Amino acid sequence: MFPEPKIPTKSGPPKRFAVGLAVFYATVFSVTGTYLPFFTVWLKAIGIEASWIGVIVAAPSITRFTVLPFITALAEQRHALRAALITTASLTALGFVCLGLLRGPWAILAVFVLTACAWTPLVPLTDGYALKAVTRFGLNYGPLRLWGSAAFVVGALVSGVLADLIAPEHLIWVIAATAALGICAAFGLQPLDAPGTRPAAPLRRVVLLRNPTFLAIIMSAGLIQGSHAAYYTFGSIVWQGAGYDGKTIASLWILGVLAEIVVFALSPRLRIAPSLMMLIGALSAVVRWLITAQDPPLAVLIAVQVLHGSTFGLTQLGTMGLLVRHAPGHVIARAQGYFTACTGLAMSSAAMLSGLLFAHIGLAVYDLMAAMALTGALVVLLARRRFETAPVDQPHNAGSGG
Repeated sequence: MFPEPKIPTKSGPPKRFAVGLAVFYATVFSVTGTYLPFFTVWLKAIGIEASWIGVIVAAPSITRFTVLPFITALAEQRHALRAALITTASLTALGFVCLGLLRGPWAILAVFVLTACAWTPLVPLTDGYALKAVTRFGLNYGPLRLWGSAAFVVGALVSGVLADLIAPEHLIWVIAATAALGICAAFGLQPLDAPGTRPAAPLRRVVLLRNPTFLAIIMSAGLIQGSHAAYYTFGSIVWQGAGYDGKTIASLWILGVLAEIVVFALSPRLRIAPSLMMLIGALSAVVRWLITAQDPPLAVLIAVQVLHGSTFGLTQLGTMGLLVRHAPGHVIARAQGYFTACTGLAMSSAAMLSGLLFAHIGLAVYDLMAAMALTGALVVLLARRRFETAPVDQPHNAGSGG
């Protein structure tokens, strides 16, 4: 297991790097904390129909399997992660400001697609920047990333308070202001790559997409995580329609994230096989979405939100454990990229389907999400023997990694 993480206390480059990175993680995830609960509420408030909302909110997921891999690869190849973070943070803030000035669905979709092209690479770029620092400075990843989760909670809580003070059609400015903080934090990041640094000779790359075990990992993870699409898209709208105020809606979102944080915090003590983690996460998702489809009272809804620690948290932990086991270290970043792309494809497809059907079947869209999670569970069961065997051997090595 990993040693107890801590942020360095010594002065000098490591501490400055750690502080700057922790602050940036906080701003990146605070944008998500303000976006997820209330972006769809803003869209509805300015008159965007449910079918359009589903298409619009699918934009970030689509960019995860199209634009994102190219941006992250280009930034790493040019040893320009810090410059890429400054650029994408600036474009993200500018994009949300422009969205606040628009009202037509076509215009909002076009601008949000461009905004998402800059926004979605922020987390993988930041993680790549952090992991390079872990190697260079001996920093610990855990407490740095923890600031992101904590900032998400704060962002959602602040949004909940503001939602009761300002009109719904002005909520976009809360998201834009939060994104603007990311620009300041990005300039506080320390340079990473020394001038003249040359990468080591590349190792042979594994043809991951020809490996059935790897395909089963990303497919099952994509299905389970993608089953959250209706929740991310229409959760706040449904709760608002049920009469819950902004503070209650924000609290429900926060409760789910807190459950996720607890699972991550306890993960070093868990003695569960990664495949079993994914299976528990999938079956928990089936139960969660079937109950949500019944429009449960608040007391039951609170219990259902706690399941987020399993549906998202355990699934994520299990997926990472399997990727580390079955993807060689010299292609782990490529494996992460394929995983992100697969999840983005599943999430965007489910979000668009939910948007098309929500106006006609309402909460029954969650039954479809339950079926999606159940399919993910079946993939895990069918591939579990492969998942728990020894790591994939190297006969799949080839000259190209596609």
